[in-house]
Amino acid sequence: MKQVIAVVRPYLAERVLENLRLAPLEALMVREVKGFGRQKSYLQDYGDSEYDLVFLPKVEITMWVDDFRVEEVIKRVVDVARSGRMGDGKIMVLPLDGFADMSAP
Repeated sequence: MKQVIAVVRPYLAERVLENLRLAPLEALMVREVKGFGRQKSYLQDYGDSEYDLVFLPKVEITMWVDDFRVEEVIKRVVDVARSGRMGDGKIMVLPLDGFADMSAP
């Protein structure tokens, strides 16, 4: 099993989640985050924002996926979230030793 973390632009998050609706996921978690990457020198161009001009808003989608389904899930995210411009986000894949459902007896 793998943990796949996708960090995407906020306005694309709903489309990514809709595309993942039929994906073979064990579990999924979504949270709003702030951060910066290579675009940090362009932050003044971001416009009027309630943010500190150091961090840009993003949405983090964390998924738990069987090993043989990881590529399919990544493709679903990339198909929607990639524009080819700086700031599209990142996808990280981490190995898991195990996965336990706390609601199971």
